[in-house]
Amino acid sequence: MTRPNPPLAIALILVATAFIAGTTLLAKVLGTDALGEPLHPFQVTHGRFLFALIALASVAAILRPELQRPHLGLHMARTTCGAIGVTLMFAAAARMPLADATAISFLNPVFGMILAIPLLGEKVGPVRWSAAAIAFAGALVLLRPGPDTFQVAALLALGAAAVMGLELIFIKKLASRERPFQILLVNNTIGWILASTAVIPVWQMPTPAQWAALAGLGVLMACAQACFVNAMARADASLVTPFTYLTLLFAALYDAAIFGIIPDWISLLGAAIILTGAALLAWRETRARRIPKTSGA
Repeated sequence: MTRPNPPLAIALILVATAFIAGTTLLAKVLGTDALGEPLHPFQVTHGRFLFALIALASVAAILRPELQRPHLGLHMARTTCGAIGVTLMFAAAARMPLADATAISFLNPVFGMILAIPLLGEKVGPVRWSAAAIAFAGALVLLRPGPDTFQVAALLALGAAAVMGLELIFIKKLASRERPFQILLVNNTIGWILASTAVIPVWQMPTPAQWAALAGLGVLMACAQACFVNAMARADASLVTPFTYLTLLFAALYDAAIFGIIPDWISLLGAAIILTGAALLAWRETRARRIPKTSGA
């Protein structure tokens, strides 16, 4: 059993957030003409799964972890949602500021909470509903409703958050059945198979620079997942989760450094509102773990 180590857990989650923002940055580069003819989001997703699988399979070959019989039905459901979610997210990142797309992605735990009502039979009280309402208000700000400012790409990010919220339900079910490394290995194997099928109609030969970016995206994603899993094993989720919001900071820094995009006041306002809702939800979950529940809250 892994020993608790909160400082190391925080360090790992900070590295994970930098990596996750980096994958979104690479997806944006690949989806534009920065390195050649833009790649279709399906091809970017294929590269993400392919190279992440290569990285995880290499680790498995060295460490030879003990594996058990996987629940293929749950894995298929989880991976399908994950593949759709990242494809939508990569498409959004190529068409809008990284900070905006990343902020909207923080709605996925809110969608997960809402979907847990019919799928897991969970009860949701006024505090969590309030958190959801606040977060959705922030998303509405980032959608920039108006004939001259509306961001169609934000709908892609919103769809990504919804699908990844559903993915959280399946991850929760899998986490109680299988070991973390096995979940990652099976997830990326199935994801690669699905993505290999979807990419056939839109495949184009990447440039050498695009191959490098695809490899970097996959390896960064595998490293981010490994850091996140190890952080969760060394500290309570209530300690680790708030630090994941720094993904937004890294995304904004990358966007400014590479594309010269500086968040405007609407982006900052929308992100702040979403983070407020997400933080309220995280606080509610932390409180629920410390205080026995007698009713939904």
